[in-house]
Amino acid sequence: MYKKLYFKWKAMKIVYKVIFFITLLLLILILSNCNLIIYGIQQGAGQMRIVRNAEPIEEILNDSLTSDSLRQKLMLVGKIKRYAEDTLGLNPSKNYNTLYDQKGKDILWVVVAAQEFKMETYEWKFPFLGKVPYKGYFDHEKAVKEAKKMKEEGYDARIGTVSAWSTLGFFKDPILSEMLNQNEGMIARLIIHELTHSTLYVKGNSQFNENLATFVGTQGAKQYLIDKYGANSKQYRNYLGELSDIEKFSEHVLKGANLLDSLYAGFSSESLEDKQQMKEELITKIVNDIDTVQFYEARDFSKLKNPKNLPNNAFFVGYITYHKDQDEFSKQFNEEFNSNFREYLQYLKTQYESL
Repeated sequence: MYKKLYFKWKAMKIVYKVIFFITLLLLILILSNCNLIIYGIQQGAGQMRIVRNAEPIEEILNDSLTSDSLRQKLMLVGKIKRYAEDTLGLNPSKNYNTLYDQKGKDILWVVVAAQEFKMETYEWKFPFLGKVPYKGYFDHEKAVKEAKKMKEEGYDARIGTVSAWSTLGFFKDPILSEMLNQNEGMIARLIIHELTHSTLYVKGNSQFNENLATFVGTQGAKQYLIDKYGANSKQYRNYLGELSDIEKFSEHVLKGANLLDSLYAGFSSESLEDKQQMKEELITKIVNDIDTVQFYEARDFSKLKNPKNLPNNAFFVGYITYHKDQDEFSKQFNEEFNSNFREYLQYLKTQYESL
């Protein structure tokens, strides 16, 4: 009897030790990731606030007080979504069945950071998503605080507003009211871009994810407008004109990024002040040279030219993340898949593991 009690006591002692060490390990993990946990809770609360206050599209359409312009835009989003799923081959989703009224205000800000003298983005690490080159906030003051922190650590940092984003199926993404303040082609481009994320999103590879979504959104909107209005239509021509301006600006910024990269590669024994001066002079030239670009429509770049708020490396790496690989995607899409979206996306799904 005493022998049995002894072994029972020994077994319980081992169990208690295991529980103690597991508890200790969890406590260490919680403490070491305390800021990340707090951030996750804040972001989840912000997203839930938007989802909770979004109104079902069906109810808005059935409301006699809904304006004709809003009614048409909401119906348009539904048609674009169906086209993206039925024709382009994007995964069906329950996104964009509700509307969140932003009341003309920005609701999400992202912080982007980069090395001071290297065209290399800073990446934040998150569970499930892996490394990402931006960090979002539903609170502008928190975004400012994060950018300040990155600058104090020696990085270039920049805050940008976000017009749309994908929660990758964690939530039912609503239409944001500011998304509708664009023409049909640009709405299609934006919707298809975000739906691409919920179709294929590779963990820890944001440059692939964003470049793919940019490519599919841009080219998918082209096909949508051609199928709906024809290649000679005013709607399609206007979209091509606006798209041309976006691509020309992106090309100019990417060339600027290459010039800066070459400048940094040539640095050796220069003082910090000299490096910063040469960097500022080149960025000023890149910004001023925008005036030499022939745009489809007149554009105002006065904000970029403000000497007190010149773009920095964080600005340039942002364009690399979203636009650098467009030619590679285009070549593969056209030459290997004869511009067939469904086949191309199906192929990519076999090549990359999606979240």
